[in-house]
Amino acid sequence: MLNPTPHKTNSTFHHKNRHNSMKSLIYIVAGLIFLEGCSPAHSTNPTPAAPSLPVIEIKQSTAFTTVEYPATIEGTADLEIRPQVSGYLDRIFVDEGSYVSKGQPLFKIDENPFREALNQAQANLSGAEAALVQAELEVEKYTPLVANKVVSEFQLKTAVAAKQMAAANLEQAKALLGTAKINLGYTLVQASVSGYVGRLSKKQGTLVSPTDPLPLTTLSDVHEVHVYFALGETAFINFKNQFEGETLDEKIKNLPAVSMLLADHNPYPETGKVDMVDGQFNRNTGTITFRATFPNSKGLLRSGNTGRVQLNLPHEDAILVPHEATVEIQDKVFVFTVGKDNQVTKQPISIIGRSGQEYLVSQGVKPGDRIVYKGFETLQEGSVIDPQPTENYLTKK
Repeated sequence: MLNPTPHKTNSTFHHKNRHNSMKSLIYIVAGLIFLEGCSPAHSTNPTPAAPSLPVIEIKQSTAFTTVEYPATIEGTADLEIRPQVSGYLDRIFVDEGSYVSKGQPLFKIDENPFREALNQAQANLSGAEAALVQAELEVEKYTPLVANKVVSEFQLKTAVAAKQMAAANLEQAKALLGTAKINLGYTLVQASVSGYVGRLSKKQGTLVSPTDPLPLTTLSDVHEVHVYFALGETAFINFKNQFEGETLDEKIKNLPAVSMLLADHNPYPETGKVDMVDGQFNRNTGTITFRATFPNSKGLLRSGNTGRVQLNLPHEDAILVPHEATVEIQDKVFVFTVGKDNQVTKQPISIIGRSGQEYLVSQGVKPGDRIVYKGFETLQEGSVIDPQPTENYLTKK
């Protein structure tokens, strides 16, 4: 027979466990209800406001693009100074790099041999003049004798021929005297133009000759300079199509002034004018040479300088986009266009040139399109903005 006491004890134990479990469950539910009551009624974050950004409208305008060409600079006259007679270099009147005026003495060649030659020529002239006088007297003597048939006519003819020979000798003596004077004058080498003296290849006491391979020096007239640059065949065709005029000369006259960058990339302070196009293309390079003339009153440029000529080319009805409204990504240039719903789209554009602070665009945008001008660095594709009117950058021209 089973003992009833242990059975009663187990029932009491299970009853207490159920009671404790129910109490714990009540506490948990009450805690959740408390937390629910303490939390805000709505946990969803509010939608941020659309950013306010300046927007401009694309318009068309006349613009100029600057095309650069490598250039070489020469003086209007770059002359080699060479001796016209042979002799020892007696004196040098100038130094390398000095400025000289036209007619100023540069070198002096020993004149003694040439002065002696002049004296000899003068003496020969005097002898020729005396010989002519004697021949004339012979003719005068025989003329009446032949008329009176005292002497034969042959003797008179011989006297006349001698007179003609004496006259020819006199002319020859005069020519030799003139040559001697010229050669003596060549001993003083003078500046044929005003300009700057180059290197002096000969020193005092050196024997110089017209056949020397090197000149005495060079003389460069740079009050104006000629700047030479070359265009390829395609560029030359475009050049002819872009400027008004029936002939090439008329087109050159209609060209605007050109500017130049020096070798240090700084602009030359004066502008120049294109005034010559070569008569033919260079077969080796496939280019044709242009010449622009620049004033050089301050002597900043010298022959042999290099630079880059900047030629402005006109573009009618060009689509312009300011640099500030573009972003470059992996060698491509983009703008953020703004749609009717103010949603932005990252749009690639095709650039054909630059005009000041603007790009000339051929594809990607068209007149009337709106683009974000500034503040697009954090924009994403499809973002919505609050477009703000701003002074139209492109209508300030």
